[in-house]
Amino acid sequence: MIKVVIIGGGNVATHLANAFSKANDVLLVQVYARNIKQIEHLKDVTSITNSIELLKEADVYIIAVSDDAISHVSSKIKNSLVVHTSGSVAMQSLQNAGRKGIFYLLQSFSKDKEVNFDEIPFCLEAENEQDSLLLETLAKTIGKKIYHINSEQRKRLHVAAVFVNNFTNHMYKIGADICNEYQVPFEILYPLIQETAEKITKLNPEAAQTGPAKRNDQKTIQNHLALLNTEQQEIYKLITKSIQQNGKKL
Repeated sequence: MIKVVIIGGGNVATHLANAFSKANDVLLVQVYARNIKQIEHLKDVTSITNSIELLKEADVYIIAVSDDAISHVSSKIKNSLVVHTSGSVAMQSLQNAGRKGIFYLLQSFSKDKEVNFDEIPFCLEAENEQDSLLLETLAKTIGKKIYHINSEQRKRLHVAAVFVNNFTNHMYKIGADICNEYQVPFEILYPLIQETAEKITKLNPEAAQTGPAKRNDQKTIQNHLALLNTEQQEIYKLITKSIQQNGKKL
């Protein structure tokens, strides 16, 4: 039985706490958050606290707080293996005196939306083989996709994730703004969004690229630009240029 303490009350911490509370071979010993109200819903499944001095003994302490708080929070933990869940913070940013590691989940988490942990990649790193195996065993209690990724790889993976998730979502937002402006339901675009996402699981993204920029259809491009506001035009031009420049490299 692996004893786990989760530190944090945000989206990642909440989903991990819920998953581990139901997992075989894991004992969720405690959840900590500075704001106790964030974790009150967990009091029926585990011990909760807002005092970091009252953390209970565990095999693994999982820090799921903001990147800026990781160093300070980790410096308060005295024993056992301490890991964080950030995609962009180095393992050595952990300031605990003991063992260190990474337990990064490559997914976008929203508190009120359930996730399927079987489909989430777990990116793990540790200072020694024994701790690496411990984190792998822990990850396998709730997931199936396990990767051993070093800090340099993880930082670059996180940048890639920003492009395919955060930036892509902003494109959805722009699309929704255009639809709303002209009283067109955004849901009309759902099948296209889904098809695009599914297509790149079977094709290289470069091979899957379509559209006026790919075809260098200048008439359509100019017609589109005429329909956009200044900010939207800048983004459209930048993305179009990038697609065309990549096309020239083929």
